[in-house]
Order: sequence, then structure tokens, then C-alpha cells
Amino acid sequence: MRILIVEDEPKVARAIEEGLVGEGYAVTVTHSGEDGFFLANTEVFDLMVLDLMLPGRDGLDILGALRRRGLGTPVLILSARDAVEDRVQGLETGADDYLVKPFAFTELLARIRALLRRGRQDEVLRLQAANLEMDLVTHSVRRGGAPLDLTVKEFDLLEFLLRHQGQAVSREMIGRDVWHEGQRATPLDNVIDVHIARLRKKVDTGHPLRLIQTVRGVGFMLRPEAAA
Repeated sequence: MRILIVEDEPKVARAIEEGLVGEGYAVTVTHSGEDGFFLANTEVFDLMVLDLMLPGRDGLDILGALRRRGLGTPVLILSARDAVEDRVQGLETGADDYLVKPFAFTELLARIRALLRRGRQDEVLRLQAANLEMDLVTHSVRRGGAPLDLTVKEFDLLEFLLRHQGQAVSREMIGRDVWHEGQRATPLDNVIDVHIARLRKKVDTGHPLRLIQTVRGVGFMLRPEAAA
């Protein structure tokens, strides 16, 4: 589970991050509203913890913009604003929960778990691109009705590409979100390229419509294109 924390108080952000990492969550932290808005739009998170009083761009403004774009990621607001009107405004803008500072980490954790359980109930269980179908319940993939025999890592890689369908994704993004290697001395570029090549062979061989594209200088993209 990936959680995005947008919090401008370093001590608060660090305490939340350490607590959630200790509970087994993958956590990304940013201290500005603009960075939080960018990350929420370009990466996939299971939940967003959002402060309201942020430098540069107010949390409510960010939340409203994300909801207008159709982003359904659960959002938990953290704020020192404890008036009833503030809570109502936050929830009406699109927040799923509102927690007033200061707070106990155990309560924050309980609210996060509740939101994640709720989010899983609404989660899309099938992903599709052209005649490629992925079933996340049975962990199976079919292309044109024929089953594809994928390894666990190939399945995870294809799921990542499907969730970012139409978007160019870098090797760095794939390394972080599929291999869960955020920082390492030796890049995973060669390993990723080998897996992409194997996955492309299994997915696209024999089909006039190719799905896995290489974006020169950027990375890869899943987008239907006729074979040259």
C-alpha cells in the first residue's frame, strides 16, 4: 500500500512517515502543495494524507482540483483548524476523513486502515487495453481470449503499465513501484529492459495491434498501436 503525505511541518511529517513505514506501508513525503498535487496526478497512491495550511497552494485548493479531475484516491485531511465549519468545508470539498492536530498516531493509523478497507471495496478488479484483459482477483491475463503465462514480476509490471495506460513511465518509476527499490547504487535499468522485452514478446507476438511501446529518452508506455 502506497501513501502520499503532504505536510509542511518536517517533524510531523517525519513522525507520520516513520510510524507508517513501521506498519509496513510504502510512504512518499512532500512538504509543498504544488509537489503534492504533481505527485497525486502522476503516480498511483492508495491514500493521501493532506495538510490544509501549505506553502504556495492551500490544501483545500489542491483537494478540489484533484476531485474535479476525477481522482478518487481516499484523502485524509490533517489540520489545526478545528472549527465545525472547517471540517464541513473539508468534507464537502472531497475529503474522506478529517483529523484535527494534535492527534495520537494510533488514531491516525486506525482512520487510515478504515479508509483503505473502504477503498478496496470499490477497487477496480479488472484492467483492460484493447483485447488484453487482466483479472486482479484470479491473477490471470488474456489476450484475445487466450491465456498468457506470466511470471509474478511480469504480472506486476503489466499491471503497473495498465494502471498508467497512455502515460509514459520511466525506468525509475518502474524500479520504485514494481521492484520497490527507491534508492540503490546500481540502477535496475538492465533488469527492467529484460523484463519488458519478455513481457512484450508474450503480450504482443502474433497480434497486429502492439500494446507495449518504447518511448525514446523516457521509458515505456502501454498504448495500442498498429504494428509497422
